[in-house]
Amino acid sequence: MISPMARQSPAATARRPRPAPAPGRSYALPSRRSRPRRSVGGAVALALGGVAAMLVIAALALAGFADAEGVPLVRTQAPRISQQVATDNRLYATGALTPVRCRLPRIREGEDESMRRFMETLSQCLDRVWAVQFGKAGMPFEPPQRVFWSEPGRGPCGSYPSPGTAAFYCPENNTMYVGLRHIVETAAGEPVSHYAVYARVIAHEYGHHVQERAGILPYGHQQMSVSDPAVRAEISRRIELQAQCLAGLFLGAERRTLPMTRAQYAAMMNDVRGRGDDRRPPEERHHGTARNYAGWVAKGYRGSAVSACNTWTIPAAEVE
Repeated sequence: MISPMARQSPAATARRPRPAPAPGRSYALPSRRSRPRRSVGGAVALALGGVAAMLVIAALALAGFADAEGVPLVRTQAPRISQQVATDNRLYATGALTPVRCRLPRIREGEDESMRRFMETLSQCLDRVWAVQFGKAGMPFEPPQRVFWSEPGRGPCGSYPSPGTAAFYCPENNTMYVGLRHIVETAAGEPVSHYAVYARVIAHEYGHHVQERAGILPYGHQQMSVSDPAVRAEISRRIELQAQCLAGLFLGAERRTLPMTRAQYAAMMNDVRGRGDDRRPPEERHHGTARNYAGWVAKGYRGSAVSACNTWTIPAAEVE
């Protein structure tokens, strides 16, 4: 790995040009495996599903040659982003998250509006937490847009719902998309009383927005332009596992008002372990093994600072 350069100044970060995200690329939640547990089609950018044809289209889109529907595109060369943006981002030096005493409304079984209220309240807490953290770093921050959907729709990163996809972040328009019922379906029917399972999903997708605003996600896009699928998969895992860690960091910071009982914590960790892509070959592991997909949540939850979530300076073996 190339050694990071000197820490960037606030002014340099504000002016730093960032390449536009590849058309159609999103960061999707892998479905939890149902019993008997099977490997899932958890590809990092596939809000459009995991079928082979979509993989080809996504690869073309990633390279800037086609949009989400496979339509050829002509894109100008994007400015290069320094490796330092990922390895030595100023956000890592901001210490612990500042709690905002987030209190969430109860989710009621089968009631879309109660799930919507839960998601919106949680998102507002995340807005406040990360606005403070970016302020500590002297970096600009705007919260993401959100679409909490119960009816089919379409955005810049594709249509929803799509097979196995309940939640994804689209950097094209800085928007989180979450299905009010699909989020429960892809959690293998986890009771809604286990709110931590669903809070982790929202905090994870929000983590991708944090990466986008910090310049880390555009850097990841840039690095994934290589043709080697194993390298692309490793970069994808560094992105996804960092979002896992950021989710855990938030939940840990808010543990006083979002009490994490043993049952809640166990349900959350069981859910994330069920989303690992262990049985796929290395070049298709876009989210990480069950051990790592859960382990990085735990690392963030136990961590006291954003620096605990730097997945960009550790050996590849730790992000398998």
